[in-house]
Amino acid sequence: MRAPAHKLLIEQAVYWAHNRILWAGPHRTPGPMQQLARELAKALRHAGFALERRPFAAHVTLIRKARAPSTLPPLPQVDWPVNEFVLVRSILSSEGSRYAVLERFPLQGRS
Repeated sequence: MRAPAHKLLIEQAVYWAHNRILWAGPHRTPGPMQQLARELAKALRHAGFALERRPFAAHVTLIRKARAPSTLPPLPQVDWPVNEFVLVRSILSSEGSRYAVLERFPLQGRS
């Protein structure tokens, strides 16, 4: 799967009440990342995988099992370079989640 390297603007903090996650990310997912997510979803569906129906939301998870904040602070804007995407296995245990990178996929060029 080919996609250009790009930047992910980290500019806001958001709390998802449905799964108690606090995350940081852009107001809008960058076009190259959105296109990559669409192409990847299409390939996975074609291979027989069942996917979520929620739209893709680019983000960096900050806290899991977070309590609902009364307010969220403004964040300094950070341009996070996106030069690859990775296949990650989530390993759940009584101590929490661990993540193991199974494979890395470089993007074209440098952001």
